[in-house]
Amino acid sequence: MVEALRLAIVNLEFEPGSKLDKGELTRRFGVSRFPVAEALNRLKAEGLVDIRPQSGSIVSRIRLADARENIFLRRALEGEAVAYHARHQSKTLIAGLRFNIRQQRGALKAGDRALFHQLDLEFHDMLASTIGYPRVRALIEGARLSLDRARRLLITPRRIATTFKEHAKIVAAIAASDPIAARTALSAHLDAVMQELEDCARANPALFEGG
Repeated sequence: MVEALRLAIVNLEFEPGSKLDKGELTRRFGVSRFPVAEALNRLKAEGLVDIRPQSGSIVSRIRLADARENIFLRRALEGEAVAYHARHQSKTLIAGLRFNIRQQRGALKAGDRALFHQLDLEFHDMLASTIGYPRVRALIEGARLSLDRARRLLITPRRIATTFKEHAKIVAAIAASDPIAARTALSAHLDAVMQELEDCARANPALFEGG
């Protein structure tokens, strides 16, 4: 129940700021009210749900302060990861990244946003998982998951095309054994995402908090 509701919120099936009716949730997920209440409390702890005594539960608005912090964490940790890969060349990793980039190109040409999003996740996970530090990977994954709901607002044809180019620059820098260029390309990619998120918040203030 918790996982199903979390996924629905992250996928924006429930918009930020929308009310979560317990009766409707019991019917939707085929459970009693107790698992619904438990799920709401769990997701409140994760920052996805706000529980207000007088008005019930609502989907939390996207907090820009949290997004900025998570981008900061990713810039530091993933920046170090791509620099590491540029210094310690792995033919297997570079081949995997290049294969992923070819798949991204195919998804871009086909206009398949869902596939591109999945390939985007796999691309960044390869960078984080192959350095051999599980705690670092967990921190990066946690920061990414916290951003996932916000990033789904940015899955537009233009953003996908730009992301593809940014990813390709990261791979090229790693393959060229240039840690400074790799870190710069990674930072530019994350900074561009944050800037578009700030722009989205200005255009859709009802979905965000702390604009």
